Amino acid sequence: MIDTVTDKFPLSNRDQHDESRQGEAYAPFQNDPNQYKKRFFIESYGCAMNFADSEIVASILNKEGFGATRNIEEADLIFVNTCSIREKAEQTVRKRLTEFKKLKAKKKGMLVGVLGCMAERLKSQFLEEEKLVDIVVGPDAYRALPELVAEAEGGQKAVNVLLSREETYADISPVRLDSNGVSAFVSIMRGCNNMCSFCVVPFTRGRERSRDAASIVAECRDVFEKGYREVTLLGQNVDSYYYTPQEANPSNTTVTFANLLEMVALISPDLRVRFSTSHPKDITDDVLHTMAKHENICKYIHLPVQSGSTRVLQLMNRTYTREWYMARVDRIREIMPDCGISSDVIAGFCTEEEQDHQDTLSVMEYSKYDMSYMFFYSERPGTLAERRYKDDVPTEVKKRRLQEIVDLQNRLSLESNQKDLGKTCKVLIENTSKRSEEHWMGRNSQNKVVVFPKENYNLKKGDYVQVKINECTQATLMGTIVN
Repeated sequence: MIDTVTDKFPLSNRDQHDESRQGEAYAPFQNDPNQYKKRFFIESYGCAMNFADSEIVASILNKEGFGATRNIEEADLIFVNTCSIREKAEQTVRKRLTEFKKLKAKKKGMLVGVLGCMAERLKSQFLEEEKLVDIVVGPDAYRALPELVAEAEGGQKAVNVLLSREETYADISPVRLDSNGVSAFVSIMRGCNNMCSFCVVPFTRGRERSRDAASIVAECRDVFEKGYREVTLLGQNVDSYYYTPQEANPSNTTVTFANLLEMVALISPDLRVRFSTSHPKDITDDVLHTMAKHENICKYIHLPVQSGSTRVLQLMNRTYTREWYMARVDRIREIMPDCGISSDVIAGFCTEEEQDHQDTLSVMEYSKYDMSYMFFYSERPGTLAERRYKDDVPTEVKKRRLQEIVDLQNRLSLESNQKDLGKTCKVLIENTSKRSEEHWMGRNSQNKVVVFPKENYNLKKGDYVQVKINECTQATLMGTIVN
């Protein structure tokens, strides 16, 4: 599952263009500004899956005559694609909806809607109690948007939060929203069958269903032919991807995630392939060997641990022990010694004691994560944990433990980057550095951000370049181009 959960702050050495993005508004560039009679504005929160969903919504709205805009005041439709994973995200969304309500009062005919995971859980509050929105659409109901918009334009409150066992949006070509033109998200499955006790995703996104493998490969080939040089395959738990073609199939071949990875990698050696997220109980040796076999499959795995205590892991219903997790880390290092590993860590889950916390620190030390998303636990309504356990760790204890986790990760990140000093790595240029127009930024295979001078080389976004690492911080590698 995409496990970015609970509350507080992540430490990320990424340039914040993937699953760590929060509250970004996106709009594709339009060749003809007068092509569309009406405009929509989407603001997205949460995991990468939400941002990918916004691109599906944009495609559906485009076909209905709505063009995207970055100027919220000219929008006829405003959508917030929401996240129920963290309390802070919900608070931010509610605040933004209140602001949009004021904007709507000034512009006749403007409609405001909520999309995604928060839609189902808070539909009555948003629609009736607070009257913040006109449209509420769950993650499996985006095809119904044209009808729902029409209902709202007629003065009705439009709602569809039904979950589906089949919907994968496989036939919809996403509109790449405000993309850097280099990296693209490609959804390979929807829903989650893991019932982690702290997580609301199975209740907001439904059961797992894998997308048609041929449509995934076709989408990846299409973005490559349009100039993109990296795809990130998305799923709540990509390792459980499992697709059997429905049509007559002489070989009756089922496609596993390892198979799919190879199919995408074979599109071109110039197309980098990433994926998120892996569940420790499901990642297989076949996946690891496939990664090792293909140079263009990035040597990076996000492997959420959540806790290093077997007792707490059982309460979380993670279905593995600390020993199992560490064995998976060993296997990754054995097959791919140069593989980067990152994680999610929760401080202060229900009944967590000091020894449980120390167990988490020890697993982090053992795994030597390059980076982590770290949070203290906040109870989410509707989860198994809310129904079964008491949130009994005092807030001050949660914050103290979280700070110790952050301090450790800061050290581990710096140590990891220091090991790269003097090495040369292949970097995919993503953009000009945010801090200097004279520098490029990109990432290496291990998902580390690399910044280097442009010098007089005739390079552009999407080019690969060899960079020798000369300096580092805990978040960034800095180097120079080598021939």
